[in-house]
Amino acid sequence: VNRTFLLGTFRTLSLGSDIPGPAVPFRVIPQYNEPMSRSRRLTAIIEREDDGFVALCPELDVASQGNSVEEARANLIEALTLFLETAGPGEIEKRSHSEVFVTHVEVPVG
Repeated sequence: VNRTFLLGTFRTLSLGSDIPGPAVPFRVIPQYNEPMSRSRRLTAIIEREDDGFVALCPELDVASQGNSVEEARANLIEALTLFLETAGPGEIEKRSHSEVFVTHVEVPVG
């Protein structure tokens, strides 16, 4: 299989804001000359934990971590890719949650 590699940047959103953040370089992504069979859009929830960040994909219950939001996101993509490449169809189906809703709720305090 012949491979080419792409380098580039993506725009990040600041947490809690709809204003795009600075352009951040992303890692090298192999691009194959043969078409990908398909792709799947998944949810990534990233939160600060101690000195780093934890990234969770609730649809497949896969998590990763990193020292920055960008690193946690990249590591989650890698973990999801490896999971989908190695898990059998039964394992993927068992862990799949087809409807995940992320929303805000307001609760009384004090």
